[in-house]
Amino acid sequence: MTKILIVDDHPLVRAGFAQLIGDCPDLEVCGEAADMSEALKQVDATAPDLAIIDLSLAGGSGLDLIERIKARNSKLLMLVASMHDETLYAERVLAAGARGYINKQEAQDRIIHAIRQVLGGKVYLSQNMTERLLNGLVDANNGRRDIDSLSNRELQVFELIGQGVSTSQMAEQLNLSTKTIETHQAHIKKKLGLGSAHELTQRAIRWVMGQDS
Repeated sequence: MTKILIVDDHPLVRAGFAQLIGDCPDLEVCGEAADMSEALKQVDATAPDLAIIDLSLAGGSGLDLIERIKARNSKLLMLVASMHDETLYAERVLAAGARGYINKQEAQDRIIHAIRQVLGGKVYLSQNMTERLLNGLVDANNGRRDIDSLSNRELQVFELIGQGVSTSQMAEQLNLSTKTIETHQAHIKKKLGLGSAHELTQRAIRWVMGQDS
């Protein structure tokens, strides 16, 4: 049996994936986790063959989790299942150590195929994303080229700004100092060509709303 760990902070999503995986006689769910801390414990306790990971987790980032798992267990395969924009995140999750990215909107129909693709030693991406990577295209629509220039941490801060999280709350959530958060905010403003904190907030809110739509 191939053991699979599900990491997602929504119980219904975990239940849905578990049911789909449970219908396959050669696959089994060996554990579930809602946040980074529990996910790392489950990796050590259950020794999964593959982990399905969401990018938005309680108390941490899925990208951070991927990097931490990769550092302590390089053989564990990881597949990201998320609602975030694939064109912005797919390359980032692959660089962090995951072997595929599937949007949750297509996961019900494609998750088992994606799992088997990754278990077979291949990378799973949507056809559109695969073509984009192969052709080396850059989609500049809606300022995506600018946002694509943000580092993983800057992108995380940018998203939290758009969610209305204060600087002090961000510092606590990300385990960083407020000065470091302010430095990230300054770098984001420079990269996006924004002149004030208000412009940054408005841009971040519009981007988050677009991600959630």
